Amino acid sequence: MTWRTKPLSLILETAEKRGLKRQLGAFDLTMLGIGAVIGTGIFVLTAVAANKAGPGMMWSFVIAAVVCLLTALIYAEIASMVPVSGSAYTYTYAVLGEVVAWMVGWALILEYAVAAGAVAVGWSGYINGFLQSIGHALPVALTAGPADTVTLADGTKAAGAFNLLAFLVSVFVTGILVVGTSHSARFTAVLVLVKVIALTVFIVIALPAVNAVHFEPMLPNGWGTPLSGTGVLGAAASIFFAYVGFDAVSTAAEETRNPNRNIPIGLIGSLIVCTVFYLLVAYAATGAVGAQPGGALSESKEPLAFVLRELGWPQVGNWVAAAAIVALPSVVLMMMFGQTRILFTMARDGLMPARFAKVHPRFHTPHVVTLVTGVVVALFAGVFPVGALADISNSGTLFAFFVVALGVMILRRTQPDHPRVFRTPLLSIVGPLAMAGCLLLFVSLGAYTIKLFFLWAIAGLVIYWLYGRRHSHLANGTH
Repeated sequence: MTWRTKPLSLILETAEKRGLKRQLGAFDLTMLGIGAVIGTGIFVLTAVAANKAGPGMMWSFVIAAVVCLLTALIYAEIASMVPVSGSAYTYTYAVLGEVVAWMVGWALILEYAVAAGAVAVGWSGYINGFLQSIGHALPVALTAGPADTVTLADGTKAAGAFNLLAFLVSVFVTGILVVGTSHSARFTAVLVLVKVIALTVFIVIALPAVNAVHFEPMLPNGWGTPLSGTGVLGAAASIFFAYVGFDAVSTAAEETRNPNRNIPIGLIGSLIVCTVFYLLVAYAATGAVGAQPGGALSESKEPLAFVLRELGWPQVGNWVAAAAIVALPSVVLMMMFGQTRILFTMARDGLMPARFAKVHPRFHTPHVVTLVTGVVVALFAGVFPVGALADISNSGTLFAFFVVALGVMILRRTQPDHPRVFRTPLLSIVGPLAMAGCLLLFVSLGAYTIKLFFLWAIAGLVIYWLYGRRHSHLANGTH
């Protein structure tokens, strides 16, 4: 039966037999979490949020943060119970069965692989702008994919052919991930420091310039309605992308020392740090120059640098843009890291090709699946525009978060005596609130994005029926 579940004891036993090297501590995980979260969302989507909600985007950041904090509390409990790779996919397998687990794993491809490609494309926009400013611009054809356009200096638009720099940064990150997890963690820690310094400088300069008049009207597009993709809720659904990535911490559980203690610290700690930064940045940006839909901030491709230039700090604005150029690859790294660990675990269960579960004898990393993921992400980044990719990525994430919340509530009833180093406080309240929040943001993504998600889900069910169902180790007794 495709509804068969994989017992927690069997999941842990499989991980011990065919696991990865444990080498990450609480600090490493917190840095990985911050590295995954702070990125394209805050450096780019601030403008998108301003266009959808105006100054009301402050509420959008709060709504998205609350949903993520509720979900993080739930993730912390299940991750401490099942400290193995696979994140929401593994947890779902243990509670709701194989077919739902497959769908969660399939949805997480939207979260990680699509997001990695989107961030790589966003990064290429920054670096292409920098190269153009110093007189070393690439040919227009190599600055965007064939479905994208580039705005030239005279205001006209030209079609691209292949986004070379987005492709190359994806290849570079793939190489780092193959070499080793500890190297990835140290690389990420350095880039996290760069991003935190850049955001701190922005806050210090912009916060004193806040003027109450810039918050009027507070809700120019109202709160928004389901399927509209506008207003405060529409902006919250988009801004959710700015928080996506904290759950990637749980995908590193199998490579973590003392995971029962360190995973909850990494999950909750990284999200709290990022939330504080986001709220301060959103407040400072809105109050300093205004954020009305159709205004200058909402049209900017580099909103934080734009604010600093408007305040008379052009050089510092350029430095913040440079920080984005230097630091955004860490987000690509964490998105790809999460994707490879989920596919690795699915392969270990027989639902993906067995070669995906091979571990490099020297680097102790799942090198085959890392290389495959890297090639796919690199080609994706080289060909497709960023467009609505953030919203598409969010659809997969919100689905996974909803299922995990449901699963943890079920586990409390079906396995109340299983050891729980971390227990979600007030789960009977936190769980339903997290599920309701995920559902609210999902329907606020807009009808087009929801349609794409369901088409993706149908494709996933077909692949499961043709391959995963027949090759499942649990079904064949070969686990």
